[in-house]
Amino acid sequence: MAVVVIGNFDGVHIGHRSVLRQAAEPGHPLVVLTFWPHPVSLLRPDKAPKLLSDLHTRIELLKEAGAHAVRVIRFTPEIANLSPQEFVERFIDPLEPSRVVVGENFRFGHKAAGDVATLKRLGEGRFEVTAIELETVEDEVACSTGVRALLAQGDVETAAQHLQRPFRFRGVVVMGDQRGREMGFPTANLTVPEDMAVPADGVYAGWLTNLEDPVAEPMMAAISVGSNPTFNGVDRRVESYVLDRDDLELYGVEVAVDFIARLRGQVRFEGVEALIEQMAADVERARAILSRN
Repeated sequence: MAVVVIGNFDGVHIGHRSVLRQAAEPGHPLVVLTFWPHPVSLLRPDKAPKLLSDLHTRIELLKEAGAHAVRVIRFTPEIANLSPQEFVERFIDPLEPSRVVVGENFRFGHKAAGDVATLKRLGEGRFEVTAIELETVEDEVACSTGVRALLAQGDVETAAQHLQRPFRFRGVVVMGDQRGREMGFPTANLTVPEDMAVPADGVYAGWLTNLEDPVAEPMMAAISVGSNPTFNGVDRRVESYVLDRDDLELYGVEVAVDFIARLRGQVRFEGVEALIEQMAADVERARAILSRN
């Protein structure tokens, strides 16, 4: 019989990993139920959170954290209107679990009517329910909302403590304005979807990895997040210059960008020469940081 774990698991942070670790039982498959899209994006579109990872990455991270299988519940108005009992009958009972594990703040069913006590009552005689205490990092509760707030401040180092890994942004490299190449710093450019989180505008040290090459090693990179105000840019991008490389052909390739440290905020420069001088300094600072990391 399976152990079933339920949650949104956006970002699969330290708290989520703790739930999976405590749920694991030898000889019992660990099955994760997660929701896509984020329920708030349907119930309160104006309050929809920026996602820390896409669905594919979430599934990968959950399996790395110990899940044997991940079942995705496509969140729709119909699902939102299910009573707690209907939710259990439709999604939990078919898995025939011996135990269901949730965070202590778990809510489910129409208008979040169900809580841990409700789940225990509905499962009585069929499955046990375990509520896991929320994990903390330096006295702060680990939660996806907190990680988003840290990224919005550009604090990628504290975000990494909550995630237990550097924050990663992934996407397919698109052609940019070619200005970086002209200035001696060719970049791999990723567009930023409206629903995805990225760190605050600025320059960072990090790593770029070609996800389509199974033997590719992460490469040191100086990363710019923003809209290029020096050139009156509008579209927000993640632009990565791989240190000392001008021979990479990455257009159309899916890459991952891992953020290690913030170097500075975004600045509008008066001219190209001042920008090039600052970019050279950013590259050396990134090199120094990444050489130690």
